[in-house]
Amino acid sequence: MDGLGATGPARAFAARIPPDRAGRLAQGLVAAVAHLRALVDDARPSPAEWRDVVAFLTEVGHAADSRRQEWVLLLDALGLSAQVEALGSPRPAGATPCAPAPFYRPGAPLCPPGADLRRDGRGDRLAVAGRVLRLDGRPVAGAAVEVWGASAEGVHENQDPDGQPDMNLRGRFRADEEGRFALVTARPGRTRLPVDGPVGRLLLALGLPTERPRHLGLRVTAPGFLPLATQAFDAGDDLLDRDPLWAARPELVHEVRRRGDGWAMDLSLVLSEAP
Repeated sequence: MDGLGATGPARAFAARIPPDRAGRLAQGLVAAVAHLRALVDDARPSPAEWRDVVAFLTEVGHAADSRRQEWVLLLDALGLSAQVEALGSPRPAGATPCAPAPFYRPGAPLCPPGADLRRDGRGDRLAVAGRVLRLDGRPVAGAAVEVWGASAEGVHENQDPDGQPDMNLRGRFRADEEGRFALVTARPGRTRLPVDGPVGRLLLALGLPTERPRHLGLRVTAPGFLPLATQAFDAGDDLLDRDPLWAARPELVHEVRRRGDGWAMDLSLVLSEAP
């Protein structure tokens, strides 16, 4: 089927698809078949090993439900989610890159400037001072900035409903006329991927990291600009080059320095205009 551009082992598969169905779905499936058949040719799994692959994928499916998405975890751990974000949400040079934003929850409360998000009063104080800017350095006044983070123990509040109050360490802010926003939160601990399911067990079996470097999640929206979902990583964390979700890009790493009895982080979030 010429419209699908199939070559090699995928050509016979592509030839079975009628010409009027040669859309993106068909193109993607033909490309997947080509890569998978090439992988099988290269790895030459035995029938028993192939049954193990099928059993693993079946277990991943059984582990996915309304409260847990093991398929997303698998794609995250393979670096595919970060790649899709980079390819599907391209930003011009100088703009803050997108990154997967796990544990985001809509509906975070609107907070006044400088509000303390530690609704349980726990954790080392982390003062965040940020600015939302255009590519040319001008401020984006009125931008909505949502921030969320894990506790000092590395647990988000929706993972710990019995130990943390609802919306703990979450808040929504409005940037002022100079694009500035400020808040206080707990310096987050390292989060950990769940290892009680098939994906976690696979990572452990291969000696791959399951602990994430310290970070905050951020989501920024403003009229006329592309929405930004990203993360801000702690430059002092020695796991930056081993983030199991492949999100800790150099542009997203920020210095966290001592200030009084706590810590401080400054960051700039640069938006790109919507087409």
